[in-house]
Amino acid sequence: MNDNISPIHSPYKAPNTISLVAGKGDTNNPLNAFDMALLDAGICNVNLIKISSIMPPKAEVVPLPDIPMGSLVPTAYGYKTSDIKGETVSAAVSVAIPKDKELCGLIMEYSAIGGKKETEDTVREMAKTGFEMRGWEIDKIISLASECTVENIGCAFAAVALWYK
Repeated sequence: MNDNISPIHSPYKAPNTISLVAGKGDTNNPLNAFDMALLDAGICNVNLIKISSIMPPKAEVVPLPDIPMGSLVPTAYGYKTSDIKGETVSAAVSVAIPKDKELCGLIMEYSAIGGKKETEDTVREMAKTGFEMRGWEIDKIISLASECTVENIGCAFAAVALWYK
């Protein structure tokens, strides 16, 4: 055991950047449709580790960096898959950033049958509600959504990836 680490502090460094990504895929099976959506979003060839919805304090919003293949990437994401031809599925993420930069931000993810505008509106409202429940003031809310109209098996995907500068 490392005696230099306090038991009340994590030995892991919190990520200091976040990136919003979204994509869609349509192919012959659900897993490949999901993988195609990751390719479209630019976050393929890494291992997504699903996290709950907290943005570390003072994290910077940046375009998705060049993450080494095979990396373990903390990610809050939503996705929706369907095999109903002609159906539209969507996924969206939002991030509420606090006015007080010592506080954490909130990441929300949502997916649904229907278009991306409604899904993005819903996920933005979820972020607003999360801040209201905490009694915090919002500086801004950012969001991103995708949609896929199914031809074979379709998938819509949206995510917030946390990484390091």
